[in-house]
Amino acid sequence: MRIGVGLDLDGMIDESVERARRLRDRGFGSMWSSQIFGPDTLTALAVVGRELPDVDFGTAVVPVQPRHPSMLAAQARTVQDAIGGRLTLGVGLSHQVIVEGLWGIAFDRPGSYLREYLAALAPMLRGEPVDVHGDMVSATATGAVGPKDVVAPRLVVAALGPKMLALAGTVADGTVLWMTGRRTIAEHIRPSIDAAASAASRPSPSVNCSLPVVVSDDPKGARDMINETFAVYATLPSYRAMLEREGVSDPAGVALIGTHDAVVDQLHGLADAGVTEFSAVAVGTADQRHTALDAILDYERQTKGPASAG
Repeated sequence: MRIGVGLDLDGMIDESVERARRLRDRGFGSMWSSQIFGPDTLTALAVVGRELPDVDFGTAVVPVQPRHPSMLAAQARTVQDAIGGRLTLGVGLSHQVIVEGLWGIAFDRPGSYLREYLAALAPMLRGEPVDVHGDMVSATATGAVGPKDVVAPRLVVAALGPKMLALAGTVADGTVLWMTGRRTIAEHIRPSIDAAASAASRPSPSVNCSLPVVVSDDPKGARDMINETFAVYATLPSYRAMLEREGVSDPAGVALIGTHDAVVDQLHGLADAGVTEFSAVAVGTADQRHTALDAILDYERQTKGPASAG
C-alpha cells in the first residue's frame, strides 16, 4: 500500500506551494486535494506540481455536475502537460444539498448522469474522438481536447454503492474513498470493483482510501475531536450508508485513532483489506498532526522504504 497525504489548498497559492514543499521534504511523494469551496484544485495543482517535479498529485474529488466533460478533460490534460504526467484525476458526484441548493442544478438520476458523463470523459482524457448523446449528457469531440501530445491522466471515480463501483471498475482505473472503513473495503468495495473490472477484461483497479488520523493516548478526546470536525459527513446519505455498513455510528468509527503503533497496525489492516494507496488527513493540533504524519511515514518505511513518487 502506497502512502500519500492530503494537501490543503486553501489560502494563497504560494502558501500551498510551501505546504506541499514541507510535506515533500518530510518524505511524501503523493498528495491529494479536494475540490470543495476553496481555490480551483486543478489550477492550483498545475502550479504546485510545476514547482515540485518529484511528487504525484491527485484530485479527491472534482465534482462533475458543474463542468462539462469536454471542459474538464481539456483542463485535466493541460494540468497533466504542465506537471509532466503526474496527475490522477479523481471525479465524482457531489451531494444533492450542494448540487440543488447551491448550484441550482437538478440531481435527477445521478447514477445515470455519471455513467453518461464518464462515457464522454474517459475517452476525452485519452485524446480520442467522442460522440456521446445521452438522455442527460451530450458531448462531441472530433479529436483531442487540450494539449495534443500528452499521456492521459489516470482516472479514478468516487464510488461507494454497488452500481457506482461497477461503473468505476468498468471504465476507470479505480476508485477514491472517504469515510469508508476497513471492513467495508474488504467485504464490499474491493470485491465489487474487482468483479466489474474482471468482467470488462480490465486490470485490478486501484483503491485509494482517505481517512482522518489522530495519534493520541486520549482516545475519547480524539474521537470527540474527529466527530466535531467531520460532523457533516454523518449527515450525507452516501457517507452515512458507508458508516452503517461498517457498523459504526460516527466518523470516529472509521478514523485511525490510537498510539503510534496502533495507527501503524491499522494501516497494515487497510493494506490487507485491499487498499492500494492511503491518503492521510492528519487532524488536531500542530503537534498531533506532526505525530500522525510520523506514524504514516513509519508504516511506509516498514513496508517499502522512504515514500517516493511512482
